[in-house]
Amino acid sequence: MTNFGYTVQLLSSGRFTLGLGSGENLNEHVVATGWPPANVRQERLVEAIEIISALFDGGYVNYAGAHYRVDSAKLWDLPQTRVPIAAAVSGPTGIERFAPLCDHLVAVEPDAGLVTAWDEVKGGSSRKIGRIPVCWDTDEGAALKRAHEQFRWFAGGWKVNAELPGTAGFDAASQFVRPEDVAESIPCGADVDKVVEAVRPFWEAGFTDIALVQIGGDHQDAFLRAAERALLPALREASKG
Repeated sequence: MTNFGYTVQLLSSGRFTLGLGSGENLNEHVVATGWPPANVRQERLVEAIEIISALFDGGYVNYAGAHYRVDSAKLWDLPQTRVPIAAAVSGPTGIERFAPLCDHLVAVEPDAGLVTAWDEVKGGSSRKIGRIPVCWDTDEGAALKRAHEQFRWFAGGWKVNAELPGTAGFDAASQFVRPEDVAESIPCGADVDKVVEAVRPFWEAGFTDIALVQIGGDHQDAFLRAAERALLPALREASKG
C-alpha cells in the first residue's frame, strides 16, 4: 500500500490522497489471520499509519508495535509532495485515534458531529470528504435495476457490512431490500437535481469534498462525461448557497 501510494503520487503530479480504514471482514478474513473486533482493528490501523507516515517522511524506518514490526524499511524516490493520508471514521473513537495522525477525514454519512469533532483536533484546515454512491444512466429503470443488483447491501449500513464474511451473508442481509428502498438512498438515472439533493446534506454538514462512486463498471465513461458536462457544475453552483 505504501509503495502504491507514493508511486501514484509521482504519476499524478502530487494529486493523490491515500485513503485508509480499519477494513472489512469480506476482504480481510481470507488472509487467514482472523477477523478481530473493531478496537483491535483500529489499534492495527494506528500502527500502520504511524509506519506509513514515517516512510513518507523519508529515511530508514524501524518500528516495534503490538501488532507490527518493521526493520530498516525505506521508500526510494519519494515524490516532492508528501502523500496526504485520509482516514475513514464513523464515530468519536475513530476521531480520537486517527485525527491526530491523518490529514483528512472520510465518511459515508453526512454527520455534522464528525466534522466538528475532527476540526476540533485539526483546526479546520483539513479536507472532510463525504462518499456517496450514484448510478448514472440515461435509462432510469436500468439504473435502478443495476443499483439494486450491485449495491443493495448499502442499505445495511457500514457497521453491518464490515462484519459480513462472504457474499452469501450480503445476500441474506439484503434479501428484503426493495428497488424503491435503494432509490431512497442512491440517486439513479440522469437527473442532475436528484444527485444535487442527495449530496446536499454533506456540504450542509460541513464536508468540503464529495466522492461520487458510480455503480457499474461498464458505465464509467458515460458517468465521467456527464460529471464534467453537467453534474460537477451543478454541484458547485448549488453548494455556493
